[in-house]
Parts: sequence; C-alpha cells; structure tokens
Amino acid sequence: MHDLDRPCPATADSTATAAPPPAWSREKLATLGVTIDLMTAARMLGIGRTTAYKLARTGTFPVPAVRVGRSYCIPVVRVIELLGLDKEPHA
Repeated sequence: MHDLDRPCPATADSTATAAPPPAWSREKLATLGVTIDLMTAARMLGIGRTTAYKLARTGTFPVPAVRVGRSYCIPVVRVIELLGLDKEPHA
C-alpha cells in the first residue's frame, strides 16, 4: 500500500483559521519594561516577521527601531502611543 492510499489520521481542519492572539491589556503592557524586541512590537502591530525586519532596516517601522548589535530595540511607550493605549478608556 502506498502512503497516498493510506487513510489520513483525524486532524484539525487545516482550512480553519487560527484564533487571534489575545489583546494586550494594560496589566500585560505594564510588565513589558522600557523596550521590547522587534518581533514583539511587530506582533502587537500585526506586522509579519519579514516585513518587520525590512521596515526596521529601511527606517520605516511605524515606531523608532534602535539597532543594538544584531538586534532591534523598540520603546514600549511609542508602541502604546501608536496603538492609542495611553489614553484612559471611555466609560
């Protein structure tokens, strides 16, 4: 019997979309510190890995990306401001 003739084991439907990542709460943001890495900032902004590095390399990432050695550091405050999370929620 060829591999193609064997029945596939029951798996999750591959066409189903993955659940969106959890939202960033004020409490979770407070635990981040002063800077975050590029990929954390990219996930928060909904930017993919390749695009994030391309934007950082060309200086067009939506917030300042500071090159430190082989890594990028992103100021958390600027991401919070960009997302509008620095304002108090309306009651």
